[in-house]
Amino acid sequence: MKKLTAIAFASGLAVASAQAMAADVKAGKKLYEQSCASCHGQQAQGQGMFPALAGKSADRVVTALGHYKNGNQDALKEMGDLGGSNFAIMAPNAAGLSDGDMENLGAYIESL
Repeated sequence: MKKLTAIAFASGLAVASAQAMAADVKAGKKLYEQSCASCHGQQAQGQGMFPALAGKSADRVVTALGHYKNGNQDALKEMGDLGGSNFAIMAPNAAGLSDGDMENLGAYIESL
């Protein structure tokens, strides 16, 4: 049973690693600098009313961006630190992002 659990865990890590590799950190950095840094700071440290993004997982960033894009304010409020209060500002910014853009941004932010 322990061996089966270890194999399942290793498989999950491999899938997560493959997904992270599929995202392009360099493209995410470029998009971040163009679209996010003016509010969230050059190193995603947050500033003023804009939360810090540094230290967030790629999955958390992608999830939040998806909720902004889809207008899911209730889910954003449940996320707490990344959601809700700046909806009117973030929703239009997220609206033009493709799934690949969101994954690239998530990968870059996670790399900080």
